[in-house]
Amino acid sequence: FEFCEPAFVVGNCLEIASDSHQYDRIYCGAGVQKDHENYMKILLKVGGILVMPIEDQLTQILRTGQNTWESKNILAVSFAPLVQPNRNDNGKHDTVGLPPCAVRNLQDLARIYIRRTLRNFINEEMKAKGIAQKAPPKRKRRRCRRRRINTYVFVGNQLIPQPLDSEEDERMEDDNKEEEDKDHSEALKPEEPPRNLLREKIMSLPLPESLKAYLTYYREK
Repeated sequence: FEFCEPAFVVGNCLEIASDSHQYDRIYCGAGVQKDHENYMKILLKVGGILVMPIEDQLTQILRTGQNTWESKNILAVSFAPLVQPNRNDNGKHDTVGLPPCAVRNLQDLARIYIRRTLRNFINEEMKAKGIAQKAPPKRKRRRCRRRRINTYVFVGNQLIPQPLDSEEDERMEDDNKEEEDKDHSEALKPEEPPRNLLREKIMSLPLPESLKAYLTYYREK
């Protein structure tokens, strides 16, 4: 289940969309009529195996080529037949869409499992030593600068804007300026990279350098 989490689709298997991908292994748990035999075999990849009950025989079908199959009867069985597809008001079948096939290769799965195992060892060692795990740093929220409100004074027939300054506005400007200076000074300080225990654990293993580089994603930190 960790390598390939199963996906389930509710629908009639005789209404699968024509553009669906093919499979390596197919098992049908209901009796297939002779008319639907070729329909089921088309869902196989070359080299794939299909097991289905047909004409009271549990049959194994191996696809050997684009247009060639090998069939073998396993044993006599009795299954309820497949439910025939229903037609909608327009006289057409409602097609069933299958989930896309996106399985990681074995190399990626091995790398993920090795890194996960080492990370669990590191966490256990840190718990045994009483070292608390650091939480990821939170992003700082910058305070928004408020817009200064202007007042308007009528002088004769003219409308003259005048800034309205208050002690609170001046205090807010001073705080914002100090905060900007502090952020700027902190940005200029060189940040020390945090200690990567997982990388240190991987690099200490008796493995080839190319495999170590693969396990660390070719990263320097």
